[in-house]
Amino acid sequence: MFDVIAFDADDTLWHNESIFTMTQEKFREMLSSHGPEVVDQTLSSTQIKNLKLFGYGIKGFILSMIETSIELTDGEINGNEIQQILDFGREMLAAPIELLPDVQEVIDELSKQYRLLLITKGDLIDQEAKIARSGLVDYFTAVEIVSDKNPQTYKKILLRHKIDDSRFMMVGNSMRSDIVPVVQIGGHAVHIPYDTTWDHEQNHTYIDPANYTQIKSIGLLPKLIEEK
Repeated sequence: MFDVIAFDADDTLWHNESIFTMTQEKFREMLSSHGPEVVDQTLSSTQIKNLKLFGYGIKGFILSMIETSIELTDGEINGNEIQQILDFGREMLAAPIELLPDVQEVIDELSKQYRLLLITKGDLIDQEAKIARSGLVDYFTAVEIVSDKNPQTYKKILLRHKIDDSRFMMVGNSMRSDIVPVVQIGGHAVHIPYDTTWDHEQNHTYIDPANYTQIKSIGLLPKLIEEK
């Protein structure tokens, strides 16, 4: 039924959001006098405002933290504190890649029967480095790193690789990025929720649950595909 199965990377194949969560906790501590809710709300709104300028990923996150700290302190944040935020970013970029359970085995099994694509969004240099460190790159016939995931993005990818929409499956953790746009173009989508998801990724157009499948873990994917 499928010619190609594509996978999201962050929080689908390996842990990512947990790194952001831990860094945000450190950021709250730095600005503890302003209260955690104020820090979180200001950072979130700053990130969303900056998406068109900085895109998704760690570098945009760090720039938004610096901007948030300037706003909340009325410009009184000092150079040492800005350096501390930059160090947060370096730690995030150097964090080891930890595959989610069963990922290696599932990708290996499916690669023997299907063409596999990796479709991820974020900063090009950071994503390339993570993909290389993951040890999974050789399983994929192509890797697509994009600035955003929407119906037009997927259409271009499928056209470039000569893939029929109806014979394409996308697997990911984000409804907004991995599921909704694929269903909208007539493809198949499998949602595997991650423990935590950025609020922005949970804000999406409604689609009928009958038009996609949700499973608890990637280990259940081969059986699901076999039954389709």
